[in-house]
Amino acid sequence: MRKRFSKYGIGWSPNRRITVITVGLACLLILAAATAYFTGRGERHHATASAPSPTHSSAPDIRKPVSGTGSVPRPPKISDPVQFARAAAQMLWAYDTRTTSHDQQLAGTKAWMTQEGQYSDWVSVSAQTPGPVLWSRMADQKQHATATVAEAHYPAAFKQALAEDPSEITKAYIYAVTVTGKQSIAWSKGGGGTEDRSITLAVQCRPSQNCSLVAIAPRVAP
Repeated sequence: MRKRFSKYGIGWSPNRRITVITVGLACLLILAAATAYFTGRGERHHATASAPSPTHSSAPDIRKPVSGTGSVPRPPKISDPVQFARAAAQMLWAYDTRTTSHDQQLAGTKAWMTQEGQYSDWVSVSAQTPGPVLWSRMADQKQHATATVAEAHYPAAFKQALAEDPSEITKAYIYAVTVTGKQSIAWSKGGGGTEDRSITLAVQCRPSQNCSLVAIAPRVAP
């Protein structure tokens, strides 16, 4: 289960993506992520080669939804990978079948994705949304969920890659961030429950640009 991160190709079929991710490209995104940190942080902060540290700021501003996306919020305009990952995880864990159709949920989620097709893995992200049949059944029960984020950090494999090969330069600016929190689900007739959630996201944050979502990364060492 503990795999390093993968670099995703453009124009591949879903089956090919799965095969490639599982058999050999895992190390490439680690190298991209490592370089992303050193190149991006070097330009922005002139930092020495050390593990990145999250920005201790207030919770990011998740803006109100736009037309056609139901209850899904639009992505916040922030450039910090950890803060963006916190917002993205909260978006992925929250939904409201009472006000949002399956198509609207997917449209709202896709607005968070990077526009660079060679890195974007929409298959892994869209898989976080239940399929249309299940969504319809959830809507029959008026099911909805809210989410709270407890913590976000760069996982051990990411930081180890930074230490092992900081000179591997790429232009990806992709960061890996693990986010933990809770999801609270409710449905008609007073049903409900809460469960712990954890997810590792690949986030792209180019210098002087807002962050965007790349993929749901494979599970890695915490």
